[in-house]
Amino acid sequence: MSAALLADIGIAIAVYASTNIDDLLILAVFFANPQVRAGAVVAGHFLGLAVLVLASAGAAMLALAVPGEWIALLGLVPLALGLRLLPALFVRGGHADDQRGEALGAQPVRSGFFAQSLTVAGVTVANGGDNLGAYIPLFASAPQTLGTYVAVFAVMIAVWCALGYLTVNNPLIGERIRRHGHVLMPLVLIALGLYILADAVRLIR
Repeated sequence: MSAALLADIGIAIAVYASTNIDDLLILAVFFANPQVRAGAVVAGHFLGLAVLVLASAGAAMLALAVPGEWIALLGLVPLALGLRLLPALFVRGGHADDQRGEALGAQPVRSGFFAQSLTVAGVTVANGGDNLGAYIPLFASAPQTLGTYVAVFAVMIAVWCALGYLTVNNPLIGERIRRHGHVLMPLVLIALGLYILADAVRLIR
């Protein structure tokens, strides 16, 4: 293996890790929710990152710059999902768990495998502003290494999903995450949506 290839692999790992640290928490929250299939989380995360990589590659080849404030509008996706899940947190009464389950039943996380995958993919894409900001110049500067970057990213996605799953199943913190997963999910999604949307404020100035 050449030194140049090793350098490209190292760059790809560093770029992926630095732009997806926050995705670890999101993946753990999805894995902690018993209503969401683990396979759908993995498939959705792969799909979301594939969209980001394809969009970045296309923009790099066309030498396009994606305005950050327009990317920030993607924050509406996790915000809307979080707001739809929020009412379930206020269920009270003797059958709170059952009622909470019924309340969640009307939400996207209780739908089929494909819909759940799309939900995870949507959140991944919405949280991908920093990914685009890093991937576009990276791909544009070295288009000949795109294949290497894509291959490394695919491996890193699997590693990230494994880390998120292992976090949920960790004997020290996993049970707490699973117990409070229904609370964490809407709060994390709403906070994420608001954080992403903060950059869109410039559109109305």
